[in-house]
Amino acid sequence: MNKDFLGQLTSQQREAVEALTGPLLVLAGAGSGKTRVITYRVAHLISRGIPPEQILAVTFTTKAAEEMRKRIHALAGPLSNGVWISTFHSLCARILRVEYKLSGHNANFVIYDEVDQKNVIKECLEELDISSEKFPVGALLEEISRAKDNLLDAESYSMHAVHKEEPFVSKCALVYKCYQKRLESACAFDFGDLILKTVSLFKEQPEILEKYQNRFQFVLVDEYQDTNHAQYMLTHLLSSKHHNICVVGDDDQAIYSFRGANIRNILEFEKDCPGTKTIRLEQNWRSTKNILGCANHVIKHNLGRKGKTLWTTNDTGSPVIYEQMEDETQEARAVAMEILRLVSDEDYNLGDIAVFYRTNAQSRALEEALVREHIAYQIVGTARFYERKEIKDVLAYLKILINPQDNLDMERVLSSPPRGIGKTSQAYLMKYATSVGVSLYDAVVHASDIKGFSKRVVQSCANLSRFFEGLHGEIDSGVGATQITKHVVEKSGIMEHLISNGDYSFKARIENIKELVSAVSDFEQNTGRQGLEDFLEDVSLSSGADEFNMTARTVTLMTVHLAKGLEFPAVFVTGMEEGLFPHYDALYDPQELEEERRLCYVAMTRAKELLYLSSAVRRRLYGQVRINEPSRFVGEAELVGDASLER
Repeated sequence: MNKDFLGQLTSQQREAVEALTGPLLVLAGAGSGKTRVITYRVAHLISRGIPPEQILAVTFTTKAAEEMRKRIHALAGPLSNGVWISTFHSLCARILRVEYKLSGHNANFVIYDEVDQKNVIKECLEELDISSEKFPVGALLEEISRAKDNLLDAESYSMHAVHKEEPFVSKCALVYKCYQKRLESACAFDFGDLILKTVSLFKEQPEILEKYQNRFQFVLVDEYQDTNHAQYMLTHLLSSKHHNICVVGDDDQAIYSFRGANIRNILEFEKDCPGTKTIRLEQNWRSTKNILGCANHVIKHNLGRKGKTLWTTNDTGSPVIYEQMEDETQEARAVAMEILRLVSDEDYNLGDIAVFYRTNAQSRALEEALVREHIAYQIVGTARFYERKEIKDVLAYLKILINPQDNLDMERVLSSPPRGIGKTSQAYLMKYATSVGVSLYDAVVHASDIKGFSKRVVQSCANLSRFFEGLHGEIDSGVGATQITKHVVEKSGIMEHLISNGDYSFKARIENIKELVSAVSDFEQNTGRQGLEDFLEDVSLSSGADEFNMTARTVTLMTVHLAKGLEFPAVFVTGMEEGLFPHYDALYDPQELEEERRLCYVAMTRAKELLYLSSAVRRRLYGQVRINEPSRFVGEAELVGDASLER
């Protein structure tokens, strides 16, 4: 290890890195090098003789964890391999698998993603005879997820519902109980369960908590402003014995309250952890002076913040441009024309440019303008690779291999591709499974013992059973995840069905399945882990932001919420209108309005060299034309609009 690596840090960064013991709060402004502080801090701990296995670093996305791992390895070398670097969810999944196995419970649980969760809730609504029109699946899932974020299990939420006396909450309590019962019968967890059950395990069995407290004597948490109550409890339980907890974040970039994030976690950290040392990182390495000036002018209007002022030694740069257009069509055209000018006259690449908007509905006009001008673009936040039907079909087979109790995926297996077991037969299999207390998989295996089935259905079930039996034999003999996935693709009939079905998208779907095999192979090569269970867990815990292609030579379109953590040489922030940005729902709620202002601050500080803001006098959105005033944030940024997008 290079002993002089600390010389590469600023004085504030170095102070944060060298404050090794006790609680530490690092308020890291946008572009101030917070990831640098975390990675160097871990490397410094190792250089001071701290055993790597006693260090835990937690962040929010798989991509961020992998980047952190690479940087730490570059500084500390092979010694860093013992450090636990993971997301909150993967940390908890790992702990639960170990502790469940040690305690004799089933550690082969599967992790349901959002699509799986919604399917379970749909089944619960049918069982409970509740209208999905009055009680939408998405709203119910959101409510259940927020309950788990607040460590409310189904029983606790039901008690909460009694006091609330609200129809939606009362119905949700019923759905939550049914939903959780179905997850338990399938030996499945959702994301919220992973943290909820880990915290419950720690509280119910103090000896297990102490085991991990002694294991992780130094805890580091990235993006602390985005933590919810469950994540707060998890990190504080782990660090409550040795008190060596370092949290890094920026209260000015707390923009995820709708996901359950609680800004109070970072605002009240010093109160929660007496003796906290607080260090502010205020030097910005990313943006020009003009961009930072506008961002600082906006964020200073917030009252609920710790307070800091970003500064930079970068050039003054071009003025920030604001322009008000007649409508969204003119706004989109102006953005497209300026992109063409930047590429042709200013030597920018399309990959250097991003266009942000507050709501997904705004993208339509922008897409049309870019298509008209033959400008290549990518949209971040659309259907994720692992949520595409053909991918979920293959994954269903793999998940059943790990957890045959998973009825949801077994239902998908029976239908994808069709294999002579129709819906009526499937319903009969499920009825039998429920009546005798076995899984749908077990019912298929023993179909010959069930009265009422035709020989054709019994034979189809026997063929499927033999298929899985062969795959289980391969796993037992040590065949790796890549080969297992190839065999599922080759022998399940999925590919043949896509080809014979012959719809217009079958070639793209086949390419996606081939890409899945490549993804499994890449996972094995990059991680050194060959278990199918490891790959499926990694897939379940991945996020949409992880799939953003930073190297694509296309303009990037995305909502501002998805832009946090990214940076671009040139940024367009569209729809800067009262009622849109800030959003209408926030106009009369001071706390929500402050979050909208933080969102604007995040949008502005993504830009390195050029920043454009625009609004429309008239905008058709959701089928209605609205007349708009410019966003208050434009005035707060002290922009006068004398520079124009329309050149």
